[in-house]
Amino acid sequence: MSLWGNKDSVYSDGTINVNLGTDTITGDVGVVTFTTSGIGTGDVVTVGTGATYGYAVVTGFTSTTISIASTAGFVSGLTTVVGSTYNVSQEPLYTVFDSKYRAPESKATGFSTSPVFTGVFGVDAIEVGVASATAYAVGHSGWVGITTYIDCHGSLRVKHEVLVAGGILTTTDADDDTLFADS
Repeated sequence: MSLWGNKDSVYSDGTINVNLGTDTITGDVGVVTFTTSGIGTGDVVTVGTGATYGYAVVTGFTSTTISIASTAGFVSGLTTVVGSTYNVSQEPLYTVFDSKYRAPESKATGFSTSPVFTGVFGVDAIEVGVASATAYAVGHSGWVGITTYIDCHGSLRVKHEVLVAGGILTTTDADDDTLFADS
């Protein structure tokens, strides 16, 4: 199991239910088939649109269930999550437990109404070029941590940090197209 991969979206079909007491994620029967999805141990599951509920690291899986390493990356106080969207990625594992990128965030939706968010994005070379003329310009392709905020003058500020430089990254996650368009 490596510390990161090169896919910002491995799988996200259907919806899931999370039981934080048993450290398991269950997919919709007949819709989700984790064993043929390309998911692997060490992948990161982001639960909820924009990580509303949190993150977890995959430790094992069957056709309808994912076992997770810990619930520490979830919003405090949750016991279950029912019928949630999700995305499985190969983002760096250490970001799941980094308080800078802790859930909840708004990286998948809400950019037009709420530009303030924190997130980890897989950004390929094409997306770097397209974003270069925007406020979200980044210095390099790879896994990029982004934090935005409104300063005391009411202006949008964007901080970015290349967490893992990557020349070849498969970015098929349509959720980040608002910031990092594919063309």
